[in-house]
Amino acid sequence: MEALNLDDIKLEKRIKILIVDDRPDNLLSIETILENDNYEIVKAQSGKAALKILLNQHDFTLILMDVQMPDINGLETASLIYQREKLKHIPIIFITAHNYNDEHVFEGYKIGAIDYIYKPINPELLRFKVGVFAEMYQKNHQLLLQEQKLKQMNANLAREIEERRMSEERVRLLNQQLLENNRSLKATIEELDRFAYVASHDLQEPLRKILVFSDKLLSTQRQHVTEDMMRYMEKIMKSSERMQKLINDLLAFSRQEDNAAGFTEVDLNHLVADVLSDMEVEIEKNRAQVKVDSLPTLWANPSGMRQLFQNLISNAIKFRKPEIVPIVSIYCQANDTPMNSEFDTNCRIVVEDNGIGFDEKYAEEIFVVFKRLHSYHEYEGTGVGLSICKKIIDKHQGRISAESENGKGSRFYIDLPLQKSFMKIPDGTLNKLSLEE
Repeated sequence: MEALNLDDIKLEKRIKILIVDDRPDNLLSIETILENDNYEIVKAQSGKAALKILLNQHDFTLILMDVQMPDINGLETASLIYQREKLKHIPIIFITAHNYNDEHVFEGYKIGAIDYIYKPINPELLRFKVGVFAEMYQKNHQLLLQEQKLKQMNANLAREIEERRMSEERVRLLNQQLLENNRSLKATIEELDRFAYVASHDLQEPLRKILVFSDKLLSTQRQHVTEDMMRYMEKIMKSSERMQKLINDLLAFSRQEDNAAGFTEVDLNHLVADVLSDMEVEIEKNRAQVKVDSLPTLWANPSGMRQLFQNLISNAIKFRKPEIVPIVSIYCQANDTPMNSEFDTNCRIVVEDNGIGFDEKYAEEIFVVFKRLHSYHEYEGTGVGLSICKKIIDKHQGRISAESENGKGSRFYIDLPLQKSFMKIPDGTLNKLSLEE
């Protein structure tokens, strides 16, 4: 809001004086005394003439009026002037040749006069008194301008306050709507997760029967069926197995709880070693090399972390280059920028491979459930694994991202918040786990 500056208030009105006297020589005399003070002089030779002027002009600074005039004297004229609301602010000085008694003078003051000047007029006294009222007018005018500016500033301030109040109200309503939308979205997601779980669970039983009876037909009726029928049965078995994998992945995806249950202090070095032990057959089968650097200890859900690393390592091995030994490196990078005010810092864990890679434009899409960059004929899988990884990291208030290039491998970045009390990175050099046939 603009500050009030009195230097900005300029007096543009000229001092305007009405002189009322029935004798032209007296009018000329008073005008001559005041002419050097740059006043605007308006003259009237009777009370009626003064009233006529005042019908259209209300901006006089002062009225100098003779008391003794024909028709309407000065006191009567003053009385009529002050009956009009617009003229009550104009001070009147009576000019008279008589030295009236106190009662008569009181009558003039009672009507509204502010002073008397006696004839013969003392020029210095007249200039002094007119100057006093001119200065009072200037100050009054300045105060009026200041008051107008203050009123304008107050109006602007009131408008700003009202606009701010309305803005705050809009923000409050938007926040309330956002909270309601979030609650609704959360309820919808939970309902979808429950549906996915129930649907996947209920599909397992009929699928299990398809697999069992198909296997029985293949094993017991092989010699009684044609070659085409055998090929069809094998396709049924493969499709059923792929569907079973999809159902299991959906169940895993929907089981990721949205709470902090099961969180504890986790040493990722031990956890990754357990994951590699469970994957020993797969690693040996593909002649893969997995290199693990020292990893931190953090507050996490052990089963979620185990599934995270298992999915990432399995993906790295699956999308390998033909005839090239797959190499997977897992290491930790320092990252001093906190992702969440509740935590002191965060760390970055990198899972890097030398596989086929992918186009960088799909770096975000690969974490969408069922999103596949290759058909299942080229590479097995359901397109759920990386979406499970993202859901796990979201529950840990972290981030997962990827960068890659076709034919040049991939790097997956896992940013996890750390409390200093859990930021424990063991000493030691790079540990290498190479499992080969």
